[in-house]
Amino acid sequence: MRASRLISVVLLLQSRGTMTAAELARELEVSERTVYRDVLALSAAGVPVYADRGRAGGYRLLGGYRTRLTGLTRDEAEALFLAGLPGPAGDMGLADAVAAAELKVLAALPPSLRDAPARTGQRFHLDVPGWFRESAPPPRLAELAGAVWRDRVVELRYRRGEREVTRTVQPYGLVLKSGVWYLVGRVGDGYRTYRVDRVVGVAVAEEVFDRDAGFDLGAYWRAQAEAFLRELLRAEVTVRLSPAGLRALRHLVDAPFVYDEAVAAADAPDGQGRKVLRLPVESVAVAYTQLLALGPEVEVLDPPELRARFAEATRRAAALYAEAATAAGGPAEANGLRPVHLGPAPAGAAAGGAGGSLSPPAAP
Repeated sequence: MRASRLISVVLLLQSRGTMTAAELARELEVSERTVYRDVLALSAAGVPVYADRGRAGGYRLLGGYRTRLTGLTRDEAEALFLAGLPGPAGDMGLADAVAAAELKVLAALPPSLRDAPARTGQRFHLDVPGWFRESAPPPRLAELAGAVWRDRVVELRYRRGEREVTRTVQPYGLVLKSGVWYLVGRVGDGYRTYRVDRVVGVAVAEEVFDRDAGFDLGAYWRAQAEAFLRELLRAEVTVRLSPAGLRALRHLVDAPFVYDEAVAAADAPDGQGRKVLRLPVESVAVAYTQLLALGPEVEVLDPPELRARFAEATRRAAALYAEAATAAGGPAEANGLRPVHLGPAPAGAAAGGAGGSLSPPAAP
């Protein structure tokens, strides 16, 4: 543990120049007294660590001192090459830079770890685009990536529906989501998100913008993605699900938080083990398509138009199977099928009884 921390001290000073004991302690999550002991140990081992006194002082390495990556474990070395797998870096025009960096890291590794890139390539392959998508990167991606790296203002020509719009953007970052690239940029006082495959023109200016140091690309994207999904969910349906239907539903909803929130708000299972959930959905039509995959494991309670569509789909399916059974050898009843009542429940009939009604159970 201490050997790993000593290497971390050297690498921090090597990459950042001068650091105070307090700064090193915060980075390494140890006390300042531990930092003092580590620096003494490094000096005793021949590492040229020096202390500059005064307000601008701190610890630093003798100019020109560089350490070889002899402290890497096998897992750490292989993780480095895993980060450089072909795919997104190549899409952004960085394939040559990644290859050069890998060569330099490889040259600095001890002989026992120089098989790390071969082992990684044999075991992992990154295929980012979703199924049935074009794998070619958007035409303007490399230009935008260059502007992002250099903090250069860009003028975008962007396809919005049937027309093109022009925006002056400070490009803060690029996000790859399900095989689709997005540009996150600042426009005026706010941040906007653009699909890169809809960008038809990029003019990179000489002007360099001052990046907001407090901007967190990952946090921004997570918040925007959830807000986007919530905005899409403008309708609500109420369903009654069997345990099997509840498990399958998780794989049908597009946003995990929709499932989690609906299950958390549901009451305890009824006497048949079924739960009633209220689900936000994009539309009744989308809900019909998604929920129909659950078959008899779901009962739609509301809205009435969706319940009616399910009743009609069930009626048509029952008729198809009844016809098939009759053609195979006699009346439907002889083949284990019986007529199903899908209309309003007869007066006094219990919901879900012998009539097979899809009406919700009576309130307790």
